[in-house]
Amino acid sequence: MSISEAPGVRSLLVTEDEAGMRLDRWFKRRVPELSLGHLNKIVRTGQVRVDGKRAETSTRVSAGQAVRVPPLKKSEAPEAPAVKRAPPSQADARALKEMVLFEDRHLMVLNKPFGLAVQGGSGTYHHVDGMLEALADEKGERPRLVHRLDRDTSGVLLIAKTRRMAADLGEIFRSRQARKVYWAVVEGVPKPPQGRISLFLAKGAAMGGARGPRQEGARTDPEKMRIAKHGEEDARHSITYYATVDKVSPRLAWLSMKPVTGRTHQLRAHAEAIDHPIIGDPKYFGEQRKGGHRHIDPMHAIPAEVERKLHLLARRLMLPHPKGGVLDVTAPLPPHMKKTFDLFGFDVRQYDPIEDAPE
Repeated sequence: MSISEAPGVRSLLVTEDEAGMRLDRWFKRRVPELSLGHLNKIVRTGQVRVDGKRAETSTRVSAGQAVRVPPLKKSEAPEAPAVKRAPPSQADARALKEMVLFEDRHLMVLNKPFGLAVQGGSGTYHHVDGMLEALADEKGERPRLVHRLDRDTSGVLLIAKTRRMAADLGEIFRSRQARKVYWAVVEGVPKPPQGRISLFLAKGAAMGGARGPRQEGARTDPEKMRIAKHGEEDARHSITYYATVDKVSPRLAWLSMKPVTGRTHQLRAHAEAIDHPIIGDPKYFGEQRKGGHRHIDPMHAIPAEVERKLHLLARRLMLPHPKGGVLDVTAPLPPHMKKTFDLFGFDVRQYDPIEDAPE
């Protein structure tokens, strides 16, 4: 998400899942074409600022903060090409309008479908952030992302229509006034049926599993989270409350999950950490579970009718509207999860115990 400050200067808002990152690592993620050497130079000369203040490359950023990125000449960033974006189109505008769950003058809430990326990256040219260009007004003002969802996570995605609203909503997320509820279908049935998951997470899990420390020489996935120890570099505390809404013992369970923090892949890593990974998760289901299910008798294997797509839905978002009142929006089940719910008789009208979980 970017906010124009002056010609050639960008002001990028730190998203919730980027909170706690070192500034140099944040730049590597958000401005990958910038070399470390040049980053050190522009930081040293005060051209990079965080919420208007000078910063160091070791500065830890917080959700909602604005990072000033000065103009970058091609000669200053030779290491990687700019991320390609498809040009704005009426098709994008129509697609976005079809996703709208709620809209007013200041913001809109989308129902992001499975498989659509929120932001661009290596090899990703079609994404929500790029599509929003199609909704720019005559002055070039375009809607802006307030937070993110993983490509394969469906559901509620909040969009600000103006720079000021983006900043106000970013502060609401940073101060944890936003309340989020996710639904997931997981392997097996958690015991106890309700609980609190509190772990330190860091990037760089071993291929095929997210648990435990990295083994020397083991291959790692740089985008995958692993359980870390307090004090370890880049380790960030994460908290999730969960409750079992319904179950089909011993095959699987429908969980409602309330994240208190917003770390990358938090719910997916937490589900794997309690040995009940989310069905269809390509990163955290684990190689040892492919073709079979570690926690259940093979005779009771999950039916083939259950699609191997990530069964994770950003179900509900509640927060104070910056212009007054409360924003409370709920997303419907995506088609593959609805198919699973229908198969096992899960009723979306069923009481959700997570409503009574602590804030």
